[in-house]
Amino acid sequence: MESLMDFNGDVGEGNRGDEEVMGKFGVKERNLEGQMVVDFAKRMDMAVVNTYFQKREEHRVTYKSGGRRTQVDYILCRRGNLKEISDCKVVVGESVARQHRMVVCRMTLMVCKKKRSKIEIEKKTKWWKLKKEECCEEFRQKLRQALGGKVVLPDDWETTAEVIRETGRKVLGVSSGRRKEDKETWWLNEEVHDSIQRKRLAKKKWDMDRTEENRQEYKELQRRVKREVSKAKQKAYDELYTRLDTREGEKDLYRKSTTDAIFALRILMEKYRDGQRELHCVFVDLEKAYDRVPREELWYCMRKSGVAEKYVRVVQDMYERSRTVVRCAVGQTEEFKVEVGLHQVSALSPFLFAIVMVQLSEEVRQESPWTMMFADDIVICSESGEQVEENLERWRFALERRGMKVSRSKTEYMCVKEREGSGTVRLQGEEMKKVQEFKYLGSTVQSNGECGKEVKKRV
Repeated sequence: MESLMDFNGDVGEGNRGDEEVMGKFGVKERNLEGQMVVDFAKRMDMAVVNTYFQKREEHRVTYKSGGRRTQVDYILCRRGNLKEISDCKVVVGESVARQHRMVVCRMTLMVCKKKRSKIEIEKKTKWWKLKKEECCEEFRQKLRQALGGKVVLPDDWETTAEVIRETGRKVLGVSSGRRKEDKETWWLNEEVHDSIQRKRLAKKKWDMDRTEENRQEYKELQRRVKREVSKAKQKAYDELYTRLDTREGEKDLYRKSTTDAIFALRILMEKYRDGQRELHCVFVDLEKAYDRVPREELWYCMRKSGVAEKYVRVVQDMYERSRTVVRCAVGQTEEFKVEVGLHQVSALSPFLFAIVMVQLSEEVRQESPWTMMFADDIVICSESGEQVEENLERWRFALERRGMKVSRSKTEYMCVKEREGSGTVRLQGEEMKKVQEFKYLGSTVQSNGECGKEVKKRV
């Protein structure tokens, strides 16, 4: 901490008794105001910087008016920071105000680098080394020795598995744990790995013997690795795209298939049907889900989900000053600002919407299968109509207080194995439409728990 001010006081030459707060190089004699400066410095554990550097009087005088020459402008700093200041003087010929002269000091500030928090990554056994025959044979021998020729029993599988893992760690080794989590290596093959190893050996050879021959060898292997990496990536992506074009590979890359959600709902309905018990389901529909997401809620949900601040700022830059027009029969409107909602054609929007939904529903979401979410398709299940109605109201309150809206006309109710007098479900006094079948994620589910209509549709 430093203080720069006009104290209107002379601290004077010499520092007898005040060595801890000032040096010997002041001007003239101390007056009452100067004593107040010294007392202030003592009280605040500070030092009067001007007095520590031996200068000509012309470089110590801070105030000149007529025949009066004195030192009334000071720089004070914490005593602990005094070692960082290497010089202090008056700049002759420069005036800050009338009669007052500029006082400057030179300091060296040590800027501490912010240490990055280390990401703890689990060290993994290098099982890929088993592709090499010599490693595989050594692993077999060590494993036989570790097991001692014992027969593996099903009841003792946990012990056996631990022996296998421990043998793998000793024979094959483990990763360093320093690799970045987001480093893509799924396309890496054995040929590329061998080329990288040869390049590393060539680099070590060149470091030990800096000859032109070793340099050329390293450069050639470096170029070869780049070519092989490019070919391996291209081949891996071609195979991936070919698979994604097939029915079996649909949505395989991101594992976001709707099959699991549909299967979970069907199994739940079949179990309650077989047990002759009622199951009440409400299929919640959100009005213009993407268009209603408030931007401030989006930033809040991203930060709460642990998204790095730099990525939050990138998304904010994407949405800043976004404008659009509306095209109609007579032309198009003038541009206007879009201050709410997600971009409809952005590949990032589904991910952002999923983050928002997870955070907004955190307080009301129950464990599966009582609550199932897939994007904006929400299913609320319960064993009683009263409970499912109560849960629906909680969902409505949680979503609508944050800018979303539950559609009263498209939210539908279904009862599996319905008995007489099961009643209906209401939302804020409005009765929800009761249906015998519902198309959930493209698959038709029926209130009787069967799947006949879905089968007929596919035949």
